[in-house]
Amino acid sequence: MFAVVYRWRVAPGKEQLLIDGWHRVTEAIHRECGSLGSRLHRADDGTWVAYARWPDRETREKCGTPDPEGEAMMREAIAEYFPETRLDIVDDLLAEPGR
Repeated sequence: MFAVVYRWRVAPGKEQLLIDGWHRVTEAIHRECGSLGSRLHRADDGTWVAYARWPDRETREKCGTPDPEGEAMMREAIAEYFPETRLDIVDDLLAEPGR
């Protein structure tokens, strides 16, 4: 499996816009591109972090823009982008609810 970590600083007052845009985009990417989902976090330092899992790098690279409106919402909310981190998953013990 493959994962990508995204990190942003959100403009004050635009937090809900980021959450709503991220939710739309994540659902569309899962439905149309075959991602394994994502989690959105607010960090102690005030930045926002999303962690997305994919079956492999190729699946992620082939994914286009399945929800342009959701992506526009995110762009409006994000004041600063940090470089993404790409990860090859070598072991996975993250528990899912209900398991």
